[in-house]
Amino acid sequence: MLQGKAPEIPDHVLRLAGVGPHKLRAEWTLPGFITMFLPEFPHRTVPGHEHFQVLGYIAKGSFGPILKVKDKAKQRTYAVKVSVIPKAEILRLGVLEQSKEEVIVQRQVHHPFVHDLQDCWQTQRHVYIMCDYCSTGDLYTYWQMIGQFPEDTVQVFAAELGCALGHIRLADFGLSRRLERGGRAFTICGTIQYMAPEVLSGGPYNHAADWWSLGILLFSLATGKFPVPPEPDHCSMLRKVIIYHISLLCKTPTRRLRTLDRFQRQTFFHGATFDLDLLQRQPVEVTEERLNVFSLVVSPLKGVDCYISAFIFMV
Repeated sequence: MLQGKAPEIPDHVLRLAGVGPHKLRAEWTLPGFITMFLPEFPHRTVPGHEHFQVLGYIAKGSFGPILKVKDKAKQRTYAVKVSVIPKAEILRLGVLEQSKEEVIVQRQVHHPFVHDLQDCWQTQRHVYIMCDYCSTGDLYTYWQMIGQFPEDTVQVFAAELGCALGHIRLADFGLSRRLERGGRAFTICGTIQYMAPEVLSGGPYNHAADWWSLGILLFSLATGKFPVPPEPDHCSMLRKVIIYHISLLCKTPTRRLRTLDRFQRQTFFHGATFDLDLLQRQPVEVTEERLNVFSLVVSPLKGVDCYISAFIFMV
């Protein structure tokens, strides 16, 4: 499905795979480079044009492009995330565990409004992740076109995002992280204007950081701009964001609105519904524009504790 020349593989990566640097090119990826990606990525030859038809490019994911493909046998359309970074480069960058974590988290999170992981596999050179395809565009593009949303629309989006449900779907778990309840993380990752102060400072941080990011998103949807424009570095950004104390944007994590129950009780939601079936039937205008990358850290879904860097799609 994707053609490319053989990767240049550094000697130290070859040694990790148990392959000598003077081996023939055909031996470079077998068996070491396959074993390292097991069991999360079963080994198989990439489905050829007799199985899949590549319909186009959707967006750029955290590890490579996301392609729109059609399964000829099932007559279904999927989004396939293709790691165009050679597996050797994934090893060199030290992101093998992150690649595995992505599919582990997505297998654990089962919800009608989270992109289902349909399949994933590896070939000698690349890894592939296949999910359902959403045809109606992404929220970021929609936001750029509209500028700002009316309050009743933001109310619906807020309810759906708080539950990770509704017209919005979450996908691309490339920066996701499983975290036990009460656990903390220290990695600085994500899109800088969505990072909570405790993330910008290098941690420790927990799930309260997810709710800060949700607050940033809702502020931008309602006003058409970010509360704090992105700064060139984490320290500059931290100095700007610590002045906010608005509910979800409280700099102290323990005082921040950080549970769905408290979220639902906000005055903003007076008269609104969190009923899943009713939310799904709310009419929301959509766009067919091309998808762009958008990152958001969201709260745990279905009891699975995780940080998720996600596309947000309109469905």
